[in-house]
Order: sequence, then C-alpha cells, then structure tokens
Amino acid sequence: MSTVPAEAIRLMLVDDHAVVRAGLRSYLSEVPGLEVVAEAANGSAALDLLAELAGEGQAPDVILMDLVMPGIDGIQTSLRISQRHPSVKVLIMTSYSEREQVKGSLEAGVSGYLLKDADSDEVVSAVHAALRGELYLDAAVTRGLTEPAEQTSRSLDVLTSREREVLSLIASGQSNRQIATRLGITERTARTHVSNLLGKLAVTSRTQAALLAVRAGLATENSGPVA
Repeated sequence: MSTVPAEAIRLMLVDDHAVVRAGLRSYLSEVPGLEVVAEAANGSAALDLLAELAGEGQAPDVILMDLVMPGIDGIQTSLRISQRHPSVKVLIMTSYSEREQVKGSLEAGVSGYLLKDADSDEVVSAVHAALRGELYLDAAVTRGLTEPAEQTSRSLDVLTSREREVLSLIASGQSNRQIATRLGITERTARTHVSNLLGKLAVTSRTQAALLAVRAGLATENSGPVA
C-alpha cells in the first residue's frame, strides 16, 4: 500500500468554475503539508497539463476533479488519468450524487467521491486517504449506494461468513490491523482473509472489493476511507 509522501502533497484542481478553484486553492493552501501546484478549467486541459507536468517529473500527487465539465467530463478524464498516470490519485468533487455517476466514477478508478458542500477537514482527510491507497466516500454518497443489488448479492455468496465480515469492515474504512483487532484475530490472518476474498470475487484490489460491498449494502453510512 502506498504511503503519504514526507514532502508537501502536490494537488491539482480541475473545475470549469474559476470561483470554485479559487475557493479550494484558498483553504487548501492554508493546510500544512498541502500545495496546490496546478489548475485546469476542463478535462482536456487537465490531461494536457498533466502530461506536461509528468514529463518534467512534476506530476501532482492528487487531483480534485469536477464531474460535469464542457468537453470531456470528469469520469472520462479520470479514466484516462488512471490509464496514463496510475500513480496520480483522483478525487471527484461535485454537486451530483446519483448512483450511476458515483459508480461510473469508481469504475474509472477514482480514489474518492466528495460533494462540494464537504468541509475542509473532510477534503483533507480524503486527500490523505487517497495517498494511503484507500477509497473515500462522502456519507451521502454511501447512503445512495447501499441499496442492495441482486446480482452483486449473488456474487458475494461465494464468501464465507468470516470473509463477509472482513469485506464489510473493508468497506467501512478499516485497515488490516483494525480488522484484526475488531475480529480478535492476528493481522496476518486478516491479510489472508482479504487475499482470499479478493480471489473469490475475481477483483484485483481492495477498492474494487469495497465497491462490490457498497453495492451490496455492506458498507456503513459513516463517511470515511475504505482501506
């Protein structure tokens, strides 16, 4: 799992509203350890600027991405970033919380989904969670996704009851160490359960497993990182 860099975390803002970018820059620049290094007004400009920065070895660590923009939308931009620059984390920050938009974003590989009324502490927490390799979902977003899907529920039938417990804890933001403590098992055993359930669900990452859990209604309604 990746760790938060010791140096300042480099941020890029992508939003077609200049006032939104200015507001984000204003309060994020006041947070110790964060640095806003680039801005773009749409997806196409963001991809061009990111390619330029990456070529200079100056790619941002995390991008705060609007969802609805002219031209290439936030989902497609995020997908291209995940394909071309997999080390760069993307957090969607939008006013929209519809299920399909959230699912499309997660399937595009984003590291989190926040609503624009999130307070500054939540945004900062999401940035740090992304760099730890965790998935961060706004509480309202999680509630919108917890309606069980029949197909997903069937896919989870391959899991043992303990593996379902572990998956639920993953989707609720628990690390392997926290899962071990919660279930009264060793951290090594927790890692084994995680590895086994990833294999059974035919997914390659905890984030993908967490998405399945959220779809099946296994996640709690508390906002926070999904380890």
